[in-house]
Amino acid sequence: MSVTSWKKIAVGAALGAILIAGGVLAFARFFAPPPPPPVTSLPAPAADAAYRDASRPIEDRVEDLLSRMTLDEKIGQMTLVEKISLKDKASDVTAYGFGAVLSGAGGNPDDNTPKGWAQMVAGFQDAARKTRLGIPLLYGADANHGFGNVPGATLFPHAIGLGTADDPALAERVARATAEESAALGVRWNFSPMLELPRDMRWGRVYESFSDDPARAGALGAAYVRGLQQVPGGQAGRIGVLATAKHYVGLGNSTWGTSRDSNYRIDQGAIPDDETALRDAYLPPYRAAIEAGAMSVMAGIGTWGKTPISASTHLLTDVLKGDLGFRGFVVSDWYGVYDISWNKYDAAVAAVNAGVDMVMLPFDYPSFASDLRRAVMDGDVPRSRVDDAVRRILRAKFAMGLFDAPEQTQDLSVIGSQAHRSLAREAVRRSLVLLKNRGGILPLAPDTRRIRVAGSAADDVGRQAGGWTVAWQGVDGNWIPGATSILSGIRAAAGEQADVEYDVNGNFPKGEPADVGIAVVGEKPYAEGVGDDASPQLDDSDLAAIANLRKTSRKVVVVLVSGRPLIVTNELPKWDAAMEAWLPGSEGAGVADDLFGASPFTGTLPLPWPRSIKQLPMRPDGLAQDGSAPLFPRGFGLH
Repeated sequence: MSVTSWKKIAVGAALGAILIAGGVLAFARFFAPPPPPPVTSLPAPAADAAYRDASRPIEDRVEDLLSRMTLDEKIGQMTLVEKISLKDKASDVTAYGFGAVLSGAGGNPDDNTPKGWAQMVAGFQDAARKTRLGIPLLYGADANHGFGNVPGATLFPHAIGLGTADDPALAERVARATAEESAALGVRWNFSPMLELPRDMRWGRVYESFSDDPARAGALGAAYVRGLQQVPGGQAGRIGVLATAKHYVGLGNSTWGTSRDSNYRIDQGAIPDDETALRDAYLPPYRAAIEAGAMSVMAGIGTWGKTPISASTHLLTDVLKGDLGFRGFVVSDWYGVYDISWNKYDAAVAAVNAGVDMVMLPFDYPSFASDLRRAVMDGDVPRSRVDDAVRRILRAKFAMGLFDAPEQTQDLSVIGSQAHRSLAREAVRRSLVLLKNRGGILPLAPDTRRIRVAGSAADDVGRQAGGWTVAWQGVDGNWIPGATSILSGIRAAAGEQADVEYDVNGNFPKGEPADVGIAVVGEKPYAEGVGDDASPQLDDSDLAAIANLRKTSRKVVVVLVSGRPLIVTNELPKWDAAMEAWLPGSEGAGVADDLFGASPFTGTLPLPWPRSIKQLPMRPDGLAQDGSAPLFPRGFGLH
């Protein structure tokens, strides 16, 4: 073998060794846990630092604090983690300087009581104040219909019920009561309201929306923001509980069968990148919320055309922060950033550069901190973009008075208070829609003596509360403290002179028929894509209960308890009267108020009610794609 050949072999072997070593290092780097953030040796600012001075303008305080922060302290502020990942190690709140912590639905303290919540949140807040700069946390949760995470809280009608009432003043009062219960626990950030416009009733998030009409959704959304963010006493420029306008943008027009989650069908799906629809329909509710003072917007999980929303510079920076002039911060949805790419580094870089300011991880915070630090050091994310993100987050925190609020014991008696329950009952009464009333059977006559009640939702407060109630998907059963089922409300409204019989299946003895049979039927609780349903309709057991009632009752009234319009076109002619109660929450007696005439039916449908699945998705004008009319148009409601 020649000398030249030996040299080639030696060079090849050396190159091979270098490649193998590099591969080993890359492999180790990929799988090894990232290092913790460097511990700063910088001293804490003096007590009279400008950002600590409540008399200074907010912008001055923001800039002063930002100028004192290290890169790792800034990255910490951009990090939102779920509390379960911090179990027994709240010290990481101090080490990483997190900007926010959240409780996902079901992320409750072991002691799931108001006291347990208040102590848990206070513990995390204490850990945040131990950081060098003492920057307080945002603590967030989904309080979509009251603070449903803790048993005993007041549960209001879900947003679709408030959309039915179509009264901004009522929506604002409900939001204010929700904020009072949330703030008493220390939870000052609510991931609500939802401002999307549902066009397809198969979507599992329809009930989180106010309406498919931009004007109605915008007016109610703005009112809800005002209610949450209002500070008792009306301090100008201050925020009580931070509202979150979500899920930006266009998710209500997602295409069936396009979800990127294999377990879903339409949630987290693809939205046609229609710029006209964006400007004319999707954006107006967000504009209204921003004008009302919203300082947080949640980027939805889905794709605008082929681009994940959290990676869209056009939507997040050009349109939201540019055209709409949004000065608050953009937070991503649950694990939404990592929907962009399987490579977490690339995903984080794309999202932050596109305009996401705070990343809801919600768990793997060491990797995120390491990735973003590396991205800034390597020039993949400009320092100016990090500064902009942190500036927006701090602006909201200063507006909330988090740096200035004295430590005080919260009044937990507000949780589930009688005043709030009375408000919730009023909201239920006004959220009901009378769909059919043959012969004027409703309201029921005062001398109605024999009443039979059946159906899966008649005596089930968990079902009438729906999803986002203690658990993410909600829980069936009469387990919610202080709540009133629709059946108990009927019994109370009928009075002692009436004979009210109940059987869930409607199996009553034959003989003298009842004056009226009331079937309370509907959907099991669900949330998000788990609720995506190819054919939302009554199940066989509820249909059988209605049929059984008809055999033993002179008249049959059907009360629908659901998160969306159900396909009832073939069944409706068989019913004497029908009403939609949506998901009324803890105060089922409000349904009985309208049934028995204590209050009139005033609600109108906030979205069209389709005749069949073939009509979906509905057009913005409320008609089916083929131009056919729905079973009931938006705005329908008998009075």
